[in-house]
Order: sequence, then structure tokens, then C-alpha cells
Amino acid sequence: MKKVIVSVLVVLLAATTVFAGGSKAGSGAASGTLKVGIWDQNQAGGITKVLADFTAETGIKTQVEVTPWNDYWTLLEAAATGGSLPDVFWMHSNQSQRYMSNKLLMDLTDRIAKSNVAKMSNFPAEIVSLYALNGRQYAIPKDLDTIALWYNKKLFTEAGVPFPTDRWTWNDLKDAARKLTNKAKGQYGILFTPGETQTGYWNQIYQNGGTVISADKKKSGFDDPRTIAAIDYVVSFVTEGLAPDLTVAESDAMALMQGGVVAMAQFGSWSLSGFKANDYFRQNCDLVMLPSSNSGQRATIYNGLGWSASASTKMLEQAWKLLEFLSREDTQRKLSETGIAISAYKGAADPFTRGFPEFNVKGYTDQIQYAVMRPYSKNTNVWEDMSVLTLNDVWNGKMAVADACRSIAQRMNTMLAAE
Repeated sequence: MKKVIVSVLVVLLAATTVFAGGSKAGSGAASGTLKVGIWDQNQAGGITKVLADFTAETGIKTQVEVTPWNDYWTLLEAAATGGSLPDVFWMHSNQSQRYMSNKLLMDLTDRIAKSNVAKMSNFPAEIVSLYALNGRQYAIPKDLDTIALWYNKKLFTEAGVPFPTDRWTWNDLKDAARKLTNKAKGQYGILFTPGETQTGYWNQIYQNGGTVISADKKKSGFDDPRTIAAIDYVVSFVTEGLAPDLTVAESDAMALMQGGVVAMAQFGSWSLSGFKANDYFRQNCDLVMLPSSNSGQRATIYNGLGWSASASTKMLEQAWKLLEFLSREDTQRKLSETGIAISAYKGAADPFTRGFPEFNVKGYTDQIQYAVMRPYSKNTNVWEDMSVLTLNDVWNGKMAVADACRSIAQRMNTMLAAE
């Protein structure tokens, strides 16, 4: 019990320190500096550079504070409880409904209406809606992302297998995975894990015409025969020995590709900065669009982050000025040019593709036309975590795909009803 209490105190203290510099409610007020919370170290440099333009223009200082994704939401929740949220911070579709409904985010609606530059029509309506509740807007769209198939050119060449193309189907993917699997070398054709939902099998579900959740967020799609068939296809790579089981697959995906353990894997566009900084990936890896289903249907899960502000910040006007600055086309283009993410601003994606001449970045941007919004509801994490844990038993061969999917659907429907 003492250990539990100490752990909770450590988390709360860390949240106060990381997110608020040790004081309350967007602690930047004491120093006259806006605290900006993000979770991706790869983006910190580019964002800091752009925010320097904001400071030069307005005189308002900013400080970017990075907390890794695995800790970000734990610490953010603790900071919210303690009234010490960052002044401005990233928001995600998994959490937005909860933060908006609990009135933790600044309501931007009236300010947007009066602004000459912060126009939500400049962004995809689906991403705007991620951060809206009851007709009120709580975040400025930041970016969008898609998923692509990455492959190790070195392993393909050694196996005498032609590189993937944008014309690949599920059959092509399976055929190549067979040829690239080499048990003697401990080498597998591809990587799939139940824990990778957005970058993994959710894409195959929608390529096959299935769903994860209904449009009205009231019903699970896991018992849809098309969903079951898609997951069965993905799991077949594991059961046929073409993809590693969980003892290997739960390792870092990037390390598995770099180490030659897997020849292919699906990664989100947000990974590009890290891959560009990696000598091995620059020299030996590239990407293409995700293969279509055998019927020719394409889909890629996409999502978009939002820039939000704390409802309790002591620097209300300064925080809004920063959000308004971040909504501008010139700012969005500068962020896109840094190569940190595909801008959510309509027509501002091209600079991003020019930032990675080493890779076929169009494999990401060309898929935007087939994009399906990342499945979400008010409490996404609750049913998503449950589905991952259930599918672990499928990956381990302890449960049939159809049985697992129906079990997930039943419990997910109960969870959605409770929302």
C-alpha cells in the first residue's frame, strides 16, 4: 500500500514538474512564458523554431515541454486534477471527448468567430469535428496522418523479391511475405501485433469493408463478418509463421526492421522524422501505399491532432494568440516544411513531401483520398485496450478469431451503452 501511495505521489509530482513548472494553472503566468506540452521529441525542434517566429511577432515567450506518449496522458490527467495543465498542449481524438465534456479545454468558439484567420473551413471537416462538442470548438487542427507499408530493400534484394508497388493487393503481400520468411535466419516477412491498431489491422478491416465502430458511436463493428475476415487474414501471417508471435512482435517495430528480423511493417507518417535521422533506414528502407484488398478496395486509417489550451490558464489572451497563430496558413506551411507532420491546412501538405527526398513520401500523401477517420468514441481507450487484450489470445493461438471478435463486440457494446 505504501508503494502505491508513493507511486501516485510521484506521478502527481512529475505532472506538476513536467507540465507546469511546479506551479498552478498553466504556470507560465509567473514567468510570462507560455508552456506548450507535446509528446513527440522528433517534432520539438521544428515546433520550437516556428514558435520563435511567434515570439518575434508578439513578444510572447514560449517553452516547449516534451513528455513521451506512454506518460503524456497519465501526467496530463494528474495535472488536470491538480489544476496545473500546460497553457497550450496537443489533444488527441482518443481523449478529446473526455477533456471537452469535463470543461478542461478553453472554448474557442467565440474567438474563432471574431478571428480573421482562424477559420475552421480551412481544415478537413472530420478533423475539426474531433475537437467539437455540442456546437462548440475546443482545438485548432494541427496535422493529419496516414499509414503506409515500409519495406527493407536490402532483405528484398537478398531474397530476389521485387520491391512492393502501389498496385499490390493482399495476395501480393502474402506471397512476398512467404518468400521473405527465412526461419534459418530468424527472418519474417512482415510484422503485425494486436497492440498496433491504428498502424495495423484496423487498416485491413476498412479495406475489407468492415468497421470498428458504427458512425453513431453506439455499436461495435467487430462482429461484422467483413471485420472478422480481415482480422483472420492478418492473423494468418502469424499462424503460417510469416510474422513473429508476441514474444518477438511486442519488441520495438523500428528495431525489428533495422535488425533484419522483419522485412515489412506498417508505420504512420509521424515516424518519418525518426526514420530520416536513422542511417540504416535512410540507406535501406522505403515505403509504398498500403496494399488494397483483393477486391481492389483501399483504406488507410487517418487521424489529426489538435492544438488546445487549458480552460484554467492564467495567460488566456496569450494562449489564444498562439492558437490563432498556429491556425494561419503561413504557420501551417512552415510546420509542414520542417517535415514534422502533414499539415491539416487544406493545400499545405506539399511542403511536407519535399522534406524527405530519401523516401517515397507520396506513399503517404496519395492515400489521403482513401482515408478513414480513426475510430473513436467518448472513452476510446476503454474498449480499444479491451480489444487488444482479447486479441492477444488470438495471436498466441489460445482463441479463434471469430470467437474473440464476437466477445469483443459484446463487451464493447456494453461499454458504448455506458457512454
